[in-house]
Amino acid sequence: MIQIVDTLRSPLEYARLSREELAERIRRRKTELNAVILGHNYQRVEIQEVSDYLGDSLGLSQEAARTDADVIVFCGVHFMAETAKILSPDKQVLMPDLRAGCPMADFVTGDALRKLKAQYPGAVVVSYVNSTAEVKAESDICCTSANAVQVVNTIPADRTILFVPDRNLARYAAEKSGRPYVIAGREGGAVQPGSIVAWDGYCYVHDDLVMDELAAAKKKHPRALVVIHPEARADLLAQADVVASTAKMVDIAEQNDEVIFGTERGIVDRMKARFPEKTLVPLSGAAICGNMKVNTLAKLAWCLDHRQHELVLDEDVRIRAERSLRRMLELSGGWVGQTDEQAALELQSLRRPGCGCA
Repeated sequence: MIQIVDTLRSPLEYARLSREELAERIRRRKTELNAVILGHNYQRVEIQEVSDYLGDSLGLSQEAARTDADVIVFCGVHFMAETAKILSPDKQVLMPDLRAGCPMADFVTGDALRKLKAQYPGAVVVSYVNSTAEVKAESDICCTSANAVQVVNTIPADRTILFVPDRNLARYAAEKSGRPYVIAGREGGAVQPGSIVAWDGYCYVHDDLVMDELAAAKKKHPRALVVIHPEARADLLAQADVVASTAKMVDIAEQNDEVIFGTERGIVDRMKARFPEKTLVPLSGAAICGNMKVNTLAKLAWCLDHRQHELVLDEDVRIRAERSLRRMLELSGGWVGQTDEQAALELQSLRRPGCGCA
């Protein structure tokens, strides 16, 4: 039997414990707190092994909202923990490491988005779920990589769309929906009504995937199905047999024996462990999200023992962000514009204009 020592002071002290002791400590403390552990597809394998749910950011947040847990520990990045808090305001949401951020989400801020909205009055703002709560609060509707095209198609064809923060997903949605596409700041003239105006942001992991890597993978595995995430660049997507979200990739791995995956390799490692008899290979061995990997088993154990770090949101921001998420989740009715009353309430809640400097 593993002997559980007293609570330790720092993650560094926890890191000296064995993997087995850390896992046992996590299981025990999780029961004491009535906690649920959410592990994103890109997490380290050892964190995935102790997680109650594995999946993409929105799916995990929805799972947590359905449980009777008092505490949610989100092993992912900051915007994901925010999403969990948006959908579960009465639950305590913890992160093992507050430095686990998302560079793509950080491309756009609430202030910057408000300035772009002022340039395009009447435009519909679609924010990818890989965005901050503040940005979601400034948006009309959210989308995921799986439903971005569906969301865009619910918006009238003559309404301009501001799509933040991923230019590659925006381009993919534009091509599939037949809309003109431009990047904000590079318009070069008047923008045609109904265009998608994309924020110039991207995921460095997916944007760095290159054609040479794909060619090498296909040469080694000529019969493999090529599946690429829509955060990748257009030239790579054009070579894909299937463009799919991470959640869909798991289904594809279940149904096929030989697949090349163009995404962060954490999910590929997970699927290889699950299906060792299959040939499941990453398009690039270097496709690693360092931000995701700052979470460790030791930090997770420390997080549970000390109930740190807690994610706290301004309630006004949370409510407005939830509205854009709920609109996405209620897609059966299509996109519905704000009422005059909703617009007035939102206007009252905006911060004063300015750069935010002290």
